[in-house]
Amino acid sequence: MKKNILTVLVVLFTICGVTAQEWHTDFAKAKKTAKAENKPIILVFQGSDWCAPCIKLDREIWSTEAFKKYAAKNYVMLQADFPRKKKNALSEAQTAANAKLAETYNKNGIFPFVVVMDATGKVLGETSYKKTTPELYIKELNTFTK
Repeated sequence: MKKNILTVLVVLFTICGVTAQEWHTDFAKAKKTAKAENKPIILVFQGSDWCAPCIKLDREIWSTEAFKKYAAKNYVMLQADFPRKKKNALSEAQTAANAKLAETYNKNGIFPFVVVMDATGKVLGETSYKKTTPELYIKELNTFTK
């Protein structure tokens, strides 16, 4: 019985096309992937455990199946998180890397802040949280790359 349930779940996940959002946290690797796959990078500055608009952006856009499916084919996703709670603390190296990204791309310390760039790191456009649909958000992001 357990084997049958497991088989059904595997089939359902395969049919439904459940995809996990692949987030890079290493800028150099994200640029290398973007260059190899000829995709723009979407860099997201967020405070995952304290910033209400960041959490909404994640829930309403990044975590939706529509966005994840589109992003997998069209973007390289890069996350620069700035959590405040000790239990969510990043490594010293990751904290330093995120701070360096913020010095370059988010000098005003805006959260959430979304930067669309090419594979070399050249900024193509910027946006933030908006109460909208994943499809309209994708449309806005695409305006920066056309």
